[in-house]
Amino acid sequence: MLEERMKTQLQKPAWLKIRPPTTQKFETVLETLKANKLHTVCEEAHCPNISECWSSGTATFMVLGDTCTRGCRFCNVRKGRAGIPIDPQEPENLAKAVKEWGLTYVVITSVDRDDLPDQGANHFAQCIRELRKNNVLVEVLIPDFRGNDELLKIIVDAKPNVIAHNIETIERLQKYARDYRANYWQSIKLLKKVKEFDSQIFTKTSIMLGLGEKEEEVLIALKDLTSNSVDVVTFGQYLRPSIMHLPVTEYVAPEKFEQYNESARKMGFLYVAGGPFIRSSYKAGELFMEGILKKGVEGPLPLRVENNVIPTVPLAQNSNQNNPKQV
Repeated sequence: MLEERMKTQLQKPAWLKIRPPTTQKFETVLETLKANKLHTVCEEAHCPNISECWSSGTATFMVLGDTCTRGCRFCNVRKGRAGIPIDPQEPENLAKAVKEWGLTYVVITSVDRDDLPDQGANHFAQCIRELRKNNVLVEVLIPDFRGNDELLKIIVDAKPNVIAHNIETIERLQKYARDYRANYWQSIKLLKKVKEFDSQIFTKTSIMLGLGEKEEEVLIALKDLTSNSVDVVTFGQYLRPSIMHLPVTEYVAPEKFEQYNESARKMGFLYVAGGPFIRSSYKAGELFMEGILKKGVEGPLPLRVENNVIPTVPLAQNSNQNNPKQV
């Protein structure tokens, strides 16, 4: 059945047209990345927002090389049994590029490195520490570290402001979409564990739509996330990178995305973003989180709702309110 689905391909609707990258800012970003031997998930995953984000001076950096040791069927990042040797200069080069761009909010992610004893956790943490030296706010989109709490603690101790990890799809479709070493509850457990280690770190995840999920399954996933203290959720349309990847079963209409957005808001997420081109790292969400982080949040976020009323997030004082970049 899967083989038959792989051969089919839906026609893209009109709202899924992508603008080509033509701005001077785009070229400048590309030159900076090459000069510092840096990778971005924007390029590797063929993100549809690459023109918009790069032209506005934002990008999601990808550390630990460009070769992933996982075999997820939706992802276009290069795959292999082992990644490339780690560049010890990468953390410093990353911080240098961020300083050159004058960024105040940075997103970094990585490929999975199951071939390394620590799965790359220490190198990832060093990248975070170098960025924090520049007094920037740091969001990280991390692997699952195969459920190893000690490796997750290394990331938490580096003090990023936001830790994201994507559940990718609803529970039923996990085995079709993701590598066999990943699973739904392992990912949710990781997000919950972040809060147990440090309740002041925001947690975030993303769900792809168009893989064959049902509405009730999406709502169940949202409830599972709020029950495990996840602060932010985004929804995006799955776009098939090639004929070798999972086919799109549906191009979800913008109106349907808004229905999911409204459902998530009523459940009490701090921030919700959903639409055909929305991805887990998208500048609108980053700007929102930057505003929240600069004001500071007192205590764990109130994610539960009563009588469908969304609680007000108490933006309050913290020990760094007079120096908002050092949250």
